Amino acid sequence: MAQKPETTTRKAPARKTTTTRRTAATRAVKLDAPLPAADLDAAVTRAQAALGQRQDADGHWVFDLEADATIPAEYVLLEHFLDRIDPALEKRIGIYLRRIQGAHGGWPLYENGAFDLSASVKAYFALKAVGDDLNAPHMVRAREAILSHGGAERTNVFTRLQLALFGEVPWHAAPAMPVELMLMPRKALFSVWNMSYWSRTVIAPLLVLGAVRPRALNPRGIHIPELFVTPPEKVRDWVRGPYRSRWGYVFQYLDRVLHPAERFFPRKTRRRAIRAAVDFIEKRLNGVDGLGAIYPAMANTVMMFRALGVPDSDPRAATAWEAVQRLLVNQGRETYCQPCVSPVWDTGLAGHAMMESAAGPDGIAPEETKKKLAKAAEWLRGRQILDVKGDWAMNCPDVKPGGWAFQYSNDYYPDVDDTAVVGMLLHREGDPASAEALERARHWIVGMQSSNGGWGAFDIDNDLDVLNHIPFADHGALLDPPTADVTARCISFLAQLDNWEDRPCIERGLEYLRREQEADGSWFGRWGTNYIYGTWSVLCALNAAHVPKDDPMVIRATDWLRRMQRADGGWGEGCESYEGGPHGEYGQSLPSQTAWAVLGMMAAGLKDDKAVARGVAYLARTQGKDGEWAEEPYNAVGFPKVFYLRYHGYRQFFPLMALSRYRNLQNSNSGDVGYGF
Repeated sequence: MAQKPETTTRKAPARKTTTTRRTAATRAVKLDAPLPAADLDAAVTRAQAALGQRQDADGHWVFDLEADATIPAEYVLLEHFLDRIDPALEKRIGIYLRRIQGAHGGWPLYENGAFDLSASVKAYFALKAVGDDLNAPHMVRAREAILSHGGAERTNVFTRLQLALFGEVPWHAAPAMPVELMLMPRKALFSVWNMSYWSRTVIAPLLVLGAVRPRALNPRGIHIPELFVTPPEKVRDWVRGPYRSRWGYVFQYLDRVLHPAERFFPRKTRRRAIRAAVDFIEKRLNGVDGLGAIYPAMANTVMMFRALGVPDSDPRAATAWEAVQRLLVNQGRETYCQPCVSPVWDTGLAGHAMMESAAGPDGIAPEETKKKLAKAAEWLRGRQILDVKGDWAMNCPDVKPGGWAFQYSNDYYPDVDDTAVVGMLLHREGDPASAEALERARHWIVGMQSSNGGWGAFDIDNDLDVLNHIPFADHGALLDPPTADVTARCISFLAQLDNWEDRPCIERGLEYLRREQEADGSWFGRWGTNYIYGTWSVLCALNAAHVPKDDPMVIRATDWLRRMQRADGGWGEGCESYEGGPHGEYGQSLPSQTAWAVLGMMAAGLKDDKAVARGVAYLARTQGKDGEWAEEPYNAVGFPKVFYLRYHGYRQFFPLMALSRYRNLQNSNSGDVGYGF
């Protein structure tokens, strides 16, 4: 498989302001006036050219994927754990961390977000390791904010485990997670096979670290006692509420029993459990793309090899370290570390946007665009996973592989959402060479449907909710249950293929979506922010599955979208909606979310609705001269309330798709999109 390009130095994205960079053609557009056809064509042409030039020579697209301060800070601490410090690199990461510090003194989980204690402790620790003066104003403000929120002793489980590796807290500061869990069979309650893919890959090396209990080399002797309100040796309640249910109290009691009991576990059993964990990891090391192709699992693997005495020169350790380093994004003055990379997802979305814009006002796709799409399709066909039965097969052993991963390579963990998006693109692109790939993808998607009719992202029926109540799962995301947005994508794909034998599968999915609709008419967006994303996804699926436009759930959804439209014609939603904030609201309109709303309403047959016209005008008005859009706020989520994401490509894919579809529908006699995305 092709790997991530070697070049990691990228020009920092300009912080554009739409008031100074909008085009002359759209500067005078009134908010309620329909966008002139010539201006619409010009906007599509600019956006298509801008996206097209970002395509790699081999046919794929990849945009940066940015999280919060946590992962760049963890990378710095990883270098100090290993004593593999790169001063120049850490200096650039320090600049990045200082820039994203919040006005509250700490670090948020997303743009303009509230203070987050765990992210702030890690960022402060990293800056101290980089060499920042404790009396520097930004360090003083951070320290005061951390102490005022309870200090480092009140951080989340993963942060306390990081602190234990440096000796800042005792190992019993984190909940007991014996490595013997790796020996539990699939049917056991606490089996790792009952956890999500990301949990399994993160936990497996972490269990080894918890058993071996290494100490960071920490060559500069950096410690953070000043961040504790109570000295760590005097803290008696490391594991405490608030709990999500009474199960929390039960598990808290079990944790208190298990911690002291671990010392009596047979050494032979412990050695066998460590071996089982290592075997699990080594089978899934995934080359330079890393275990699970996600940073926490990859970093834990690097530390595990060091803790087990594996030399850095050993191919396993060397490749694991390279995998972590390939996540770094060097922007010249600044550097940050990505949680993972998203080339398959980016290529699928970019391909859909290019496909939608390819027809042009005369209905004929330019040859150059056809070539770009053919190249993308060829690259995607080469990424399909056809010969590895991943962890998903535990629940459906008779289903053949046929999915795509999110990253360059992650064969054990194909992504249901990616597979549906790529499948729809290959089907629309129309190359007969994709026929076998589509059939394999179709069978895999059908086989991955959960018993409640929905689809999860990586697993089937991964919904044993009691596990989210154990002390270790304070992030509340140990599982991968079905969600409306992924289910919608699968329905869209199967409906677009239009195989009659898939109709019962589609109907079960539609019933799941009907049950999942919120009281206000929206749908929750598990992997994109948030209710606008979920509602757009579902409306596309309902259209593809030929659900009548006057179905009550369609009407309720579009009525909700109209209510959420902002005065400037756009839509916006903040990550606060995952934290009890209002659905579909934000302090400003955003290009990606405006595009989702417009696409959703058009899928519901409302191409001539005034709300759609106003949304299209907003997108054209806010486009930059270079054909791109500016969008600083985060637009996706890893774990609600814990980990959020900024997809740098969303501000390009979706506005282009929305403008192009609007133009294409205006030029046709039909109000129906006719496909599922």
